[in-house]
Amino acid sequence: MIRMSQMPDKPHRIDVQHHILPSAYIAIAGKERIGAPAPGGCPQWRLEQSLAIMERNGVATAVLSISAPGIWFGDIEATRGLARECNEFAARIVKDHPNRFGMFASLPLPAVDHSLAEIAYAFDVLGADGIVLMSNFDDRYLGDALFSPIFDELNRRNAVVMIHPTLPTDGLRRQPEIPELNPSALEFPFDTTRTVTSLLYSGTLARCSNIRFIIPHAGGTIPFLIQRITALSLRNREIAKRVPEGVVHYLQRLFYDIASSANIYTFASLLQLVSPSHILFGSDYPFGPETRMADTIVKLGAYGFDATELHEIERNNAVRLFPRLASS
Repeated sequence: MIRMSQMPDKPHRIDVQHHILPSAYIAIAGKERIGAPAPGGCPQWRLEQSLAIMERNGVATAVLSISAPGIWFGDIEATRGLARECNEFAARIVKDHPNRFGMFASLPLPAVDHSLAEIAYAFDVLGADGIVLMSNFDDRYLGDALFSPIFDELNRRNAVVMIHPTLPTDGLRRQPEIPELNPSALEFPFDTTRTVTSLLYSGTLARCSNIRFIIPHAGGTIPFLIQRITALSLRNREIAKRVPEGVVHYLQRLFYDIASSANIYTFASLLQLVSPSHILFGSDYPFGPETRMADTIVKLGAYGFDATELHEIERNNAVRLFPRLASS
């Protein structure tokens, strides 16, 4: 157990994966659905708790977002309204605490036209710092042609896009032989890998080079499986045309947060793919409890990064993505 008093840091970290649970979201999604993929079920969240935990763990700023399962539950109009409500909720927090919080806006996907309208509202009216997308929408992964207008618009705006894993449709039924294992333990990193591979081989990453993508949890299984992912482009000429600079080039342009992933095994693989300049601090709070945030900080500090690399990961890389947060 890590005692909070062991870390009296001056707040400087920027947490790029810090979640909110607005009451409207809980009312529509339901605690059971929100908690289904999470080891501890649906957590409690209050703004005051976030601020206190950030202070105790040296976090200056947290970029807020809605986590899995996202806001799509099969009703386009309900999703459209929920996206607006969640985004305005987050924007009010940022307005009240501009140095302590940023926000990733949610989109009412798979409704593309409504999502394009919400992109405009989120950036031009609410001042959003970026967009959060689930890894799939009704098992459509993000490289699906349906989503091309969304990525073209986000590319035009040089947007930061956080991808958060969610379960595929049958994700709750995939592990009946391991009933003790929560479905998110394997399906979240696998679904992250599926959707990044979809973006890669659809040509979206090559076409939309202005988007700064943040991939959670150290990239899921991407660093470990990169050889297998690359093999497809070596066998298929048509697919190779969609990654003209080669698979590794596009994967190295992505940013990877270390929420729930700060350990020697994961770092060993991730650092073969990217340098510390593309790694970001993230906590996954409140789905990851405060003890996990504290453990991430301790293990990050103990891994062997030098002082400059550590400050890049904990703060400066995020400041380059979100210059507004430089004064936090």
